[in-house]
Amino acid sequence: MEDMVKRELSKDEVRKMVKDENIRFLRVMFTDMLGTIKSVDLPVSQLDKLMDNKIMFDGSSIDGFVRIEESDMYLYPDMSTWLVFPWGAEHGKVARVICSVQTVDGKPFAGDPRNNLKRVLKDMQKMGFKDFNIGPEPEFFLFKTDDQGNPTQTVNDQENYFDMEPADRGEDCRRDIVLALEKMGFDVEAAHHEVAPGQHEVDFKYSDALEAADNIQTFKLIVKTIAKKYGLHATFMPKPLSGINGSGMHLNMSLFTQNGENAFFDPADERQLSETAYHFLGGLMKHARAYTAVCNPIVNSYKRLVPGFEAPVYVAWSTSNRSPLIRIPSDRGMGTRVELRSADPSANPYLAIAAVLEAGLDGLRNQLPAIHEIDENIYQMSSEERLEKDVRNLPDTLHNALKSLAKDDVVKGAMGDHIYHSFMEAKTREYDAYRQHVSDWERQRYMEKY
Repeated sequence: MEDMVKRELSKDEVRKMVKDENIRFLRVMFTDMLGTIKSVDLPVSQLDKLMDNKIMFDGSSIDGFVRIEESDMYLYPDMSTWLVFPWGAEHGKVARVICSVQTVDGKPFAGDPRNNLKRVLKDMQKMGFKDFNIGPEPEFFLFKTDDQGNPTQTVNDQENYFDMEPADRGEDCRRDIVLALEKMGFDVEAAHHEVAPGQHEVDFKYSDALEAADNIQTFKLIVKTIAKKYGLHATFMPKPLSGINGSGMHLNMSLFTQNGENAFFDPADERQLSETAYHFLGGLMKHARAYTAVCNPIVNSYKRLVPGFEAPVYVAWSTSNRSPLIRIPSDRGMGTRVELRSADPSANPYLAIAAVLEAGLDGLRNQLPAIHEIDENIYQMSSEERLEKDVRNLPDTLHNALKSLAKDDVVKGAMGDHIYHSFMEAKTREYDAYRQHVSDWERQRYMEKY
C-alpha cells in the first residue's frame, strides 16, 4: 500500500515556496466543535511567527471551546497541510495551512476536534493498526441566487443521476471545482450529477483519517468559493428541499496493519472478509444509534433519513444490496472496505470519523458479532418481518439521537468529555429552538381546520 501520509514541510521549504510562488497572504484554518471552518488571515510577513507557534486567538468566542477567563489559545500549524489556493494571483497568492489548537502551556486543547481525532487514532495504533483510511463521498446542491447574491430555493438544473447536462453554469461550476481541487493536489476520481435536481457529487481518493477530514473541510471551502464565482450558492445542507433525495456523505473505511496489509481482507472466508472486518462491523452495528447524533448532527439531517429517498433508515449490513446502513462494496484485496451510508455533509468530519472508528474498535476489543446481514430490500419488508429479524431503526429525530448518544459510553469516549458536554449542550439548544418554532407546514395544515 502506498504511504498516504503527507510529509511535513520544513521552514526553509516553506520560505522558498512563498518566494517562488509570490504568496502574499496566509489563511490559517481550524475547525470548531460544530464543524464550521474558522480562519485567520495573515500577511506573509507573519510567516515566521506562525511557524514558531506564536499565533494567538480568543478561544472564548468559538463554539464549544472555553470560558472567557481561560480564553487565550495558540494555533500550531501542521505543515503537511500547506497548499496554495488556485486564485488571487493578481494581488499575490494565498496559502492555506490547517492548525491544531493548543493551550497556553503548549498542550493539545481537548476541545479541538482535530486533536480529538489524533487521540483516537493513537488508541487505534496501540491496538496494532497503522492507518484508518477514509474515502468520503460528499454530495451538495447548487442553487440559483437572487440579485443581491442570496440563495433562492430554485436549483440550477432539472437533471438526474449521471445525466450530462447541457453546458450551463452548473456543469461549468462542477468542472472548475474539479480543476481547482486537482491544482491543490486532490486526486479526483469522479464527478457527476446526482439523483436529485441540482445535486452533485465529487469523489476524491481515500487517504488516512486525519488527512481525509482535512480534505473534506477544504473541499467544502472550494465548492462554496467556486459556486459563488458562478452566481450560485452551494449548500451541504442534508435536505434543502422536500420531495427529493437529500445529500449524504458516505464514508468508505479500511483498517491497515503495521505491514501495510488491509486488515479487512481474508481470501479464505466465503465473503473474503476477515474476523477483524466482522468484529469492526459488529461495533458499527452496536453503536449505530449513538454515532448517528455525530454523523447526522442537525435537525435537518433527519428529514433525509426517511424511507423512499435512498438514505438508510434501518440498522443492518449487506454485501449485496444498497438499502442497509452499511454496505460492503465488491472490491477485495487492498480495496476491501466498509461503507457507512448514513453520514451527511453537515457532520464535523473529525468527530464523525473518530466516532465510527471508536465504535469499530470497540467491536474488536469485545469480539462483537456482525449480526443482521440482510440481503433483501429492507424497505419492502413489513414491520413484522423487520421485528422478526431484529432490525432496528435509526433515530428519527435529533432529539432521539442525542438520547442514544447519552447512553453510549463508547461514542461519548470517542468525543472526549469536553467535546461531548459542549456538543450535547449546543444540540439540545438547537432542538429546543426547533421544537418551539411554528412552521408554514403547520399553519397550512391546521390554521383553518382547528
